[in-house]
Amino acid sequence: MSTSPVHLFGIRHHGPGCARSLAQALDALDPDCLLIEGPPEAEGVLPSVLDPALVPPVALLVYDPEAPREAVFYPFAAFSPEWVALRHGLTRGIPTRFMDLPVAHSLALDRAKAEAEVGGEGEGSAEHTPPADPPDAAPEPAPAEDMALTLAPLDWLGQAAGHPDGESWWNQLVEERGDGLALFEAIREIMETLRGELPTPPGPRAEREALREAHMRKCLRQAVKDGYQRIAVVCGAWHLPALSRLPAAKADNDLLKGLPKRKLAATWVPWSYANLSRASGYGAGVAAPAWYEHLWETGQTPGADRALGWLVRAGRLLRDKDLDCSSAHLIEARRLAETLAALRGRPRPGLEELDEALLGVVCMGDPAPLSLIRRQLVLGDRLGSIPADTPALPIQQDLARCQKSLRLKPEAGWRTLELDLRQPTDLGRSQLLHRLRLLEVSWGRLQQDQGRRRGSFGETWQLCWAPELALAVIEASRWGTSIEDAATACAVAQARDAWQLARLAEVMEQVLLADLPAAVGPVARALEDRAALEADVGQLLDTIPPLVQVARYGNVRGTDGAQVLHLLDALVPRAAIGLPGACQALDNAAAEQLQQSLAKADQALGVLGQTALLEIWQTSLLQLARSPQVHGLVSGLAARLALDHHWLEADELALLMGRALSPGTPPGPAAAWLDGFLNGSGMVLLHDDSLWNLVERWLCSLPEALFIQELPLLRRSFTRFSGPERRQMGERAKRPGHAVSASAGPGWDGARAARVLPLLACLLGVESAPLGDALHVLDPFNPSRETAHD
Repeated sequence: MSTSPVHLFGIRHHGPGCARSLAQALDALDPDCLLIEGPPEAEGVLPSVLDPALVPPVALLVYDPEAPREAVFYPFAAFSPEWVALRHGLTRGIPTRFMDLPVAHSLALDRAKAEAEVGGEGEGSAEHTPPADPPDAAPEPAPAEDMALTLAPLDWLGQAAGHPDGESWWNQLVEERGDGLALFEAIREIMETLRGELPTPPGPRAEREALREAHMRKCLRQAVKDGYQRIAVVCGAWHLPALSRLPAAKADNDLLKGLPKRKLAATWVPWSYANLSRASGYGAGVAAPAWYEHLWETGQTPGADRALGWLVRAGRLLRDKDLDCSSAHLIEARRLAETLAALRGRPRPGLEELDEALLGVVCMGDPAPLSLIRRQLVLGDRLGSIPADTPALPIQQDLARCQKSLRLKPEAGWRTLELDLRQPTDLGRSQLLHRLRLLEVSWGRLQQDQGRRRGSFGETWQLCWAPELALAVIEASRWGTSIEDAATACAVAQARDAWQLARLAEVMEQVLLADLPAAVGPVARALEDRAALEADVGQLLDTIPPLVQVARYGNVRGTDGAQVLHLLDALVPRAAIGLPGACQALDNAAAEQLQQSLAKADQALGVLGQTALLEIWQTSLLQLARSPQVHGLVSGLAARLALDHHWLEADELALLMGRALSPGTPPGPAAAWLDGFLNGSGMVLLHDDSLWNLVERWLCSLPEALFIQELPLLRRSFTRFSGPERRQMGERAKRPGHAVSASAGPGWDGARAARVLPLLACLLGVESAPLGDALHVLDPFNPSRETAHD
């Protein structure tokens, strides 16, 4: 028995086997001091571990209040050994400390490194902030750098033991094993052997690991100096050799001397199994968080059959999804799993054997049901929770109040939320989600194609709460202390910094959707000022649709659309007046872009239905349609829109089309005019014989070489038609004429066509004809009857 007061317990982060053995070891040792690998800055929030409202998975968040994106997460699950150690120490009132290198040093070193890379050595500035992560990216959790078990060396051991990799070897021997206090001595021996055989590669990571281990030894010496007799040290197994033999204190102190430091804050945030998994990019993550939870729970219950319990859960899940799974299936699956485990020399079935048994017996070889089991029962969608009195910024507390009052609980998995904006609660939910979108807190995604819930009163959202969104909320605190105040200030700042008119219109739309009355005035003034100076007609057109959307549907939300209508009264005339001049001398790319803007603006104004604005718009469209100097795409589209609005008579349209498709017009401009006029729909040609004939004559007049040259543009135009439209056009194009008469055109046999006229006249009742004569034509025994092919 060692006389040293220090007792080392090397663990794997988030390992249920390590956690189970650690709980037994701590009960047997009864330590009077606990040192745990973790951030010293978070010791102030450790008492919350005993709060029943703190339900794992959760994470300690250590961040810089002035740059919230620079942060570190320390995740914990119920089966994490560090969580077990924390609860053991705090329940018994034992001094419990974190001993890892302070995050204040780590983040300061990271910033210094980033400044050196960006500005060059000696050019960094104390005020410089390294580029922030993308809005949807989470800072990498702290243990990712730890790599408590370096997988490459473990792979060697696993392969030597007959396993495909070190992961499966470790799972079988440690995480899925029975209880035993001898585990930690075996882990220590393995790690000492590995670190003794493997050279330490030089580089920044090795330097950071050296700093971390130096600080751990410093904390260990301090605990010994404080007089504790039974010091339990819980750390990543990889660090055991560095802590088992302490070098001179001076070497560690010199290594840690002069490290940069920053002022940080710490709090608890909910975590999810998805973020705890290795698939999320978390370096210390596990492949099967929900399976590990099952191992932990069954290990806490004496006599529990973990294989049977797992299969029962899988069967219940399949039946809930209306998939066939009987008791006989589960019995046979258990037998198969146990047989596979025996053949592989394992004392009990593991996840691999259970998966194979479910696939073969229950899923009948179909991988789809098994993927459901893996998603729900192996990975899991659990999201932890934190106490209401957890230290938090005012904006975080306000968000929690809004979520509670609107009954909008954060959940880890994706779910669809259908909102009826006529209901006060749903309207409040919509406003909250739109405010969060303004603040770049991506909790919800608004679905543009709302399927069944179309109309101004419905919205469809896809919601998924990710733990890293806590950082986005903290970062949003720079705008205000509540969600509404922060969204208002953010919108005003976005309007002030926006230089595109369309972007200002989007901000105005977001402001009204989010119900931010204090931001309406400043954003509207910025929009008016920018519109007064805007000379780009395309930007003026792009501004119209979002403003019309708000003005048209604002009454459903209870927003005041008068300000928006005032803006439209100024914008639409300016766009309409400047449109003819802006359409002169356009190249093809500019014409295509203007064509799209013109079509969207016309559709929006048609929805708005303001007579005065439509009259101004009508004048502009007719001027475009009649001008030969306008690019064919724009001129053709203007003619089509004027026709749809009944502002253009059929005779004048035929004249315009005849001019555009006349032999004197070059094929390129003529094809562009036709493309703009059709505008992705061929119904106008199908229902108007005169327009069809004009297009037909133009196509027939093209020489073969020019026809081949224009074919790509024509094909692009016609491929935008719907399937039924193309089919009807093809059928009509196959017919050489439209009238059934002897003089209908070349290829028609008038005498043969006239033979069916008596029957048609009789059926239609337009002429009195002997029925016998008509039926004689279709008599199958009539030798003179034509075949169906004829």
